[in-house]
This record gives sequence, structure tokens and C-alpha cells, in this order.
Amino acid sequence: MRGHKVSIGERLQADRAAMRDLPAAPFEACDLQSGQVTSTSMVRYRGNDYSVPVAFGHREVWIKGFVDRVLIGCAADVIAQHPRSYESGDIAFDPVHYLRLIERKIMAFDQAAPLQGWYLPEAFATLQRLLEARQGKAGKREYVQVLRLLERFELDVLHIAIKDALRLGAISFDAIKHLILCRVERRPPRLDLDVYPFLPSTNVATTSAASYMSLLGGGRA
Repeated sequence: MRGHKVSIGERLQADRAAMRDLPAAPFEACDLQSGQVTSTSMVRYRGNDYSVPVAFGHREVWIKGFVDRVLIGCAADVIAQHPRSYESGDIAFDPVHYLRLIERKIMAFDQAAPLQGWYLPEAFATLQRLLEARQGKAGKREYVQVLRLLERFELDVLHIAIKDALRLGAISFDAIKHLILCRVERRPPRLDLDVYPFLPSTNVATTSAASYMSLLGGGRA
């Protein structure tokens, strides 16, 4: 190049030699801040409030603001994720965050603000209606227990388990949890539809001292 005594190729090699290695972990293009969870289980970030699970009330948290989402964590764990809002004074609820509290205060279920506008597949409403018709207040609490499975499983997986339970007539939290675990673990369900809550009983025999002695001798009980 004009004005330089070395070629472009030689300058490229010199530039590469001067470059530092890339970091071991990918760079996160985000705004990192600290915050504290309020008594209503909310965290404020840039003028908007985002919910976290009620178990983290009043805890110190870290906040990562990305272009499209907001991550909230406590210690080494991510405890909440929301689409980022660029409004002012906006409130972002995740209904699942409040189910633990609502299960204890079940009569607040129908009026709870975090649950308003939470649209679930029709099978959920059918399950709720059947549980409440059979058990009243206890059925409402059992329905919230079913919803709390969303703390561990995706909505699509729970939806399939609920539809299977409705088809079988196994209308209970225990049956739905059993069905969802069987699907995740890829094993056939074992439900006794002649009893409630539909799970087969297990007979555990009393162990005798002679059984332990046979183990010491290498024999069978």
C-alpha cells in the first residue's frame, strides 16, 4: 500500500499477533443491575415491574436487561424471565409465580390480579369445573396443585396429561402427576380406575429379622 513499506499480508499477520484471545465464555450484551424483590413479589427494572416467584420475596436479586427480554436471578439461579417492556409503569406478571401463595389462600383464586387474562387451553377449564363440582373448595385447591406442575413442566406436556386424565375419567392431581411423569420418563401409566385417587395401592410386607440373617449368610429371604 502507498506510504507503507510492508504488504497487506504482512500487516495482517502483525495485527493477528497483537490480538488477544476471545474470552472463554460468550459475551452477554445486556445491562446488568442489582435489585430487591418487593412484598408483592415484583422487581423494578427501568421503570417497569416484573414478577418473580413468591418464595423470593424481599430477597436481593440481579437483573440482566437484554434487548428483547429481562432475566432475574438470585445467587447462581435464574428465577424469572419476561419479554422486555419499553413502556413506562408497565407490570409483567407470570401467573405461575403466584400459585404457591394462592394455594394457601385459595379463596383469592378467582380475584387474584396475576391470574387475570391468563388464557389456558379448554381442557384446563373442564378439569377445574369437574374438580370443584366434586369437592368444592378442596377441588379448587387441587386444581391449583395441578397448575403448580407448570413450575416443573412445560404447558404442552401438562396439557396432554390433563387431556389423557379427562379421557380416562381419572380426575385428580395424583393421577395427572402420574400421567405426566410417565410421559416424561417414557413408561406406561399404572392407574386403578376403580378407586380414588386412581393410583394402585402398594402392599409393603413386614420385614423379619430372619430375612436380614439370610443376607449375611449369602442366601435369599
